[in-house]
Order: sequence, then C-alpha cells, then structure tokens
Amino acid sequence: MNTRILLVNLFLLLSVAGLWAQENTVGLISYDEDRAFDGYNLIYPHRQPSIFLLNNCGELVHTWPGEAGFVPGNTAYLLPNGNLVKTLRPANAANDPIFAGGGGATVQIVDWDDNVLWEYTQNDATARLHHDIAVKENGNILMVVWEFMSEADAIQAGRNPDLITQGAVWPDKIIEVNMEKEIVWQWRAADHLVQDFDSTKDNFGVIADEPGKIDFNYDTNMAHPDWMHVNSIDYNEERAQIMISVPQFDEVWIIDNTTTTEEAAGTFGGRANVGGEIMYRWGNDFAYDNDDLENQNLFFQHDAQWVDDFLIPSHPDFGNLLVFNNRIGADFSAVTFFDPEWDMYKWRYGKNTNGTWAPEVPERTLTHPNPQSVFSTGLSGVQPLPNGNILISSGRQGYAFEMTPDNEIVWEYVTPIIGGAQATQGDSLSLNDNLTFRMTRIPSDYAAFDGRDLSDAIGFIELEPNEDYCDRLVPVANVSSIQYNLSISPNPTSGFLTLEYDYPMEANFEVFNMVGQSMMTFKGMGARKYVDVSQLNPGIYFLQINGGETQKFVVE
Repeated sequence: MNTRILLVNLFLLLSVAGLWAQENTVGLISYDEDRAFDGYNLIYPHRQPSIFLLNNCGELVHTWPGEAGFVPGNTAYLLPNGNLVKTLRPANAANDPIFAGGGGATVQIVDWDDNVLWEYTQNDATARLHHDIAVKENGNILMVVWEFMSEADAIQAGRNPDLITQGAVWPDKIIEVNMEKEIVWQWRAADHLVQDFDSTKDNFGVIADEPGKIDFNYDTNMAHPDWMHVNSIDYNEERAQIMISVPQFDEVWIIDNTTTTEEAAGTFGGRANVGGEIMYRWGNDFAYDNDDLENQNLFFQHDAQWVDDFLIPSHPDFGNLLVFNNRIGADFSAVTFFDPEWDMYKWRYGKNTNGTWAPEVPERTLTHPNPQSVFSTGLSGVQPLPNGNILISSGRQGYAFEMTPDNEIVWEYVTPIIGGAQATQGDSLSLNDNLTFRMTRIPSDYAAFDGRDLSDAIGFIELEPNEDYCDRLVPVANVSSIQYNLSISPNPTSGFLTLEYDYPMEANFEVFNMVGQSMMTFKGMGARKYVDVSQLNPGIYFLQINGGETQKFVVE
C-alpha cells in the first residue's frame, strides 16, 4: 500500500488537521500513514450487536456479528489467542428490575468465528453486571456489579432517606469469576461505608478520619439508586490491584486483590494490610470530606487505567495513571495523566502534606488541538500508543483521533452508525447518533493475528463508501525538495491565476483539492504562466510544481 498522506506543505498550511479531508463525513476522515501507529482498530458501537476490526484506512478486516436482539454491555477485549471477551445485554431492558445507563447482563468468550465458548450472566432483582470487565492472566474475569440494597437496609446503613427516591440503592461490587463460573473472590462497597448523618445507625463516624471508607451520603446523581456508577475497571498483575472509575464521586479508587473474600469485607489483611478499604483514591478530595471543590481534578471520568497496554516499560508514561476527563470543561473534554507516587518498598501510594493522596495536581492534561471539537459528557476512552502517539475516542460523538506528542492529528475516524444501523457515506451525524464506548488500537504484530491474513479488506461499515478514499491521498514519497519560489496571484481568484517561479525550462503543474484529489494538470515554459481555473468549484486548492513545492490558493 502506498504512503497515504497529503502533501507535506499542505499539512503545514492547515492549522486544524480535520479540515484537510472533508470529503468523507463518516468512517475514515484523515490519515497520515507515516506518523500514525500501525495496527487494527476494535470498536463495539452501541445499539447493535456487532464488534468490528478495522485497518487504519477504515476498512473492515474482521467482524464478530453477535446475535440479533442484543447490544453492548459495554466493552470487548481481544485475547492473545484470538478469542474475544465481550459484554452484552438484551436490547429490550424495559422490564428489568435493575437498569441504568451502562447496564450489562452477560459476559461471553467467543472464538475468532464468533462461536460462544463460555458465558456468564447476572441480571435479576438482586444484582446486575454493568459497564466493564478486566481479564486476569489466570483466565479469571473481574466484573462490575450493581447490588440491590433495599430502602430499609440502606437507612439502617446510614443513608439519608431523602437520598432514596426509588425504594433502593445499588452499591457496586466486584466479583472475580473463574472458568468454572464460580465466584472465587468479591469486594462490596456496602462493606466499607461511613456516614455522619445518623448516630443511631450503622457506619457512623467522622468521614475525614476514615478515607479508606465510602461516604454513604455523598450523592451527585439526584438520589438515583445508581449511586456510584462504576464505569471502568483495570487490573495491575504485578501488584494484584484493581482500579475502578467512580464518576459520581469524580474519583478513581484502587483496591487490593491479594485479600481473601473475608478480608476484602474488613479493614485488615492482604499485602497492603488494609483489607478491602480503599488503598488509593484520587480526583476529588471533597468526596471524603478532606478538601474543597476548588482542588477537584477529575470530572465524571471514564476509562481509568494503568498505562501499560501493549507498551514496554521504557515508555515515558508506563505505570502512571490515565483517564478520559469527560466534563473537565464546560464545553470540552480532555485526557489527564497523573503519577500516584507508588512506593514498592512500603507497598503504598504517596500522600500530600495535607494527608490527601498524591499528586496535588495532574502530571499533564491533553486536549484536541481545537478543544471544543471534542466534548463527551459520558462514555469515551484513551490509549497511549507504542510510538508515543495517543488515541482518544469521544464516545457521544463516535469520533476517534490519533495525536502526536506535538499535538498534531495524524488519523481520524467517525463511527458510521446511526441509531444502530449503518450510516451512508455523506450522512451528517448528530450527537449520540453513533455512541461508541471506546476504541482500541491493537498492534499489527499482536499474537491474536498470527496465522490470520488481514491484508484483504472485506468492505466497510458505512454504506456507499468512498472505496479509494485512502488511496487518493497524495504519496509524500513523490514530493521533491527543490524550491522554485512559486507565487500565485491574484489569490483569492474568480477565474485566472498568474504563476511566477524560478524555473526557465518546461515545468509540470498539478492542482489538488482538499483531499488530495487531482483536479487538473498543465505545463508551463519560462518563469511565468497564466492559468484559467474558472472551471473549479469555489473552495481551497493546492498547486504543485514538478511534484514538489506547493502553494495554496482559493477560488471564490
């Protein structure tokens, strides 16, 4: 495949990368093959059952069709052996006793051909799987669960009755399930509550004195039973620790997985010797009565993770923590990196001078070059890539982009789905039309692809695709470095151009549109040429001399 990028000069002339490929409205939008990370893109869009694997040209190379009548629940992971672990739920949840955004029901393992190898379901009046899973190296799967707590039990546990509007609360728990479908370990938020509302009820205490516990009356979800809304889970094999994203608290929490289930219900045991208490929490110190909102760093975050997927330890961010920070701005989202100051000798995380967990401020926060173009109040994901770039997916927009360390966009893709159905190339999508929980770029040399030929695309998600769109981007290898001091006037023009250049012999000229499509060619003798461009539609064009130096001009 030829190098598929626009002219180097064209790339430099445009301040926002998304402007240089406007022919496609869905699917692949832009692509700089030389600087994008080589791999395949895994997506599991909402409101439909299929999981898609795409190359960087936006072409389908494999599909797991799923079963009609089911939708994401919400994530999928490709294992090194080529099996896929996915979450799903029935599309119709109207009569389910427990349901909220992100609700799941079933975890499946399917083979490369989508045959179900293993299945586990939890969806009844007592508990429901939701949002995310994490697969451990031993094959066990960590699952996030809503656990039903009755109004009477919640009040006895110290919940303010004014914060119980639907007759129940659903504290989250984590279960670890083995391949025999046994729960071999669990952690329950309900075992680690503290409240200062009613001294006659359970769990009464001074919240600031017990930061490892959860304030049962900290509520930002208008007293909805989905009190915590854990939306991601990640596992650190080396430390045997679990990290969850708790967006209603604007925090990430880390829990010790070296405990027994009995120890996980208490305050002692495990390598960290804190039992199931929170051993690290960060993002909003106000949630444990230790600060004020002026120092809040996370805002309804998603995809909390240790930076390690597909990376080597020498990667500059390896081992740090990262989230998609959904509501960090009133009209934009960002990604936030932070160093929790892990001490492997003391087996604990760092503390600030005021006793809160480190750091005081993030290590760095990144936005799209045009920040307001990425704003997703929910969903979304982020992935640091082995080449130093970062892949960011804005879930409510179904928009993913790859950005270099210099904040240049080198790849963009818009999920071509409208309400669960295939979009047609050229469609204009609105917010929430193409919800995509997250996207994962899997290296092309990943073990799951061994022995599988992915070189022949099998089509596109979108209908009526521009099948040669990727190929029509101008190969940079053909661009000459010779400078001709090319100038164009008048600019803008409505008809004729005068070209002046330092080249007395016959020169070859070519005009390209915004997506690198050749619009006209002509020759010129001497150092000046008059050209009629009145046949071109109004817009931005690029004139190239002898396959090299390029200048922009505008037709009015």
